[in-house]
Amino acid sequence: MKLHATVTSGATPERAILVGLITPTQDEERSAEYLDELAFLADTAGAQEVARFTQRLDYPNPRTFVGKGKLEEIRKFIDDDGDIAMAIFDDDLSTKQVLNIERELGVKILDRTNLILDIFAKRAQTASAKTQVELAQYQYLLPRLTRMWTHLERQRGGIGMRGPGETQIETDRRIILNKISLLKEELRAIDRQKAVQRKNRGKLTRVALVGYTNVGKSTLMNLLSKSDVFAENKLFATLDTTVRKVVIDNLPFLLTDTVGFIRKLPTHLVDSFKSTLDEVREADILVHVVDISHPNFEEQIEVVDRTLREVCNGADKPMLLVFNKIDAFSCTPRDADDLTPAQRCHTTLGELESSWMAKLNSNCVFVSARKGTNIDRLKKRLYDMAREIHLTRFPYNDLLYQDYTEE
Repeated sequence: MKLHATVTSGATPERAILVGLITPTQDEERSAEYLDELAFLADTAGAQEVARFTQRLDYPNPRTFVGKGKLEEIRKFIDDDGDIAMAIFDDDLSTKQVLNIERELGVKILDRTNLILDIFAKRAQTASAKTQVELAQYQYLLPRLTRMWTHLERQRGGIGMRGPGETQIETDRRIILNKISLLKEELRAIDRQKAVQRKNRGKLTRVALVGYTNVGKSTLMNLLSKSDVFAENKLFATLDTTVRKVVIDNLPFLLTDTVGFIRKLPTHLVDSFKSTLDEVREADILVHVVDISHPNFEEQIEVVDRTLREVCNGADKPMLLVFNKIDAFSCTPRDADDLTPAQRCHTTLGELESSWMAKLNSNCVFVSARKGTNIDRLKKRLYDMAREIHLTRFPYNDLLYQDYTEE
């Protein structure tokens, strides 16, 4: 059974158009940023962006997401181009909307969740990640079964009017529900196995890297642990949880790399990755990695903080904020006679560093994982935080390596 429309990865990327809305809660600037992120998702999945279409509406059209005129404009563009393979929408679409839009445009229709699921399916490597992705796919498909069976006879409902399409939908609904139940049981078994693994890690302090997707967590992991975790400039490069033992001076601790968060991530996708997020729940210290070069990194911090509150049930864990990619940070100087209010793009790295340091004191560090800048400062702060927890838990210095440099 086909779970959802996918982006076919091959030598020649599929050409796609992106569609988004400008609404009272999502202004033009934010809409443009969301479409930038959608374009990055499409590129990660193997699609090539050809054009973007946006429309200002109070709320999405319940039939076609965008208005009739805008849909006609998109259809004309697709017809004139002749080589567009798909249209990707920045918000979730209902089955009714997908069918109506597909009928009008004549190309494959994907929404944001659909695209993320496709990337997840491609990135999953271990049995755990593959099971989690499959569960998320079935949970996405279940409410979208209605009217999907257009190849079967469709008749009006009522006594004596139930056609084979209705029977097929109900049959597949039961099959999917059974499959979801089996996958959840598999994940419970995986959770039990991982719980045993975590228990067997002994008394070592646990540190978890968290953050928005593509902020450099895996690169930082490789630098600190001297390992070779897969890292690239793509969204969701890491789906599988990776744990490495790290030793700083005389203190060993465990460092975990976790899946990145993203805006507009449906709840069932988060729930599917419960075993991954258990590493976050059970961590002693959270290292929140932030891409300081991103123009809206503050919003990404809010997204991660909100997700962490949901994942950790509001638990107050020690957190270190690591502003990464300072080597990629850029600032637009203001003209001397510019009297308009200062914008975010005019703020220098030094101003950002002093403001965040004043706010968080020693709980933030500015680094470049790619170039190794300020990594010693990060290691020193990590050492201090991990040692404090370790000595609180084991006041007799249990498991601390002998430091022969001390007098």
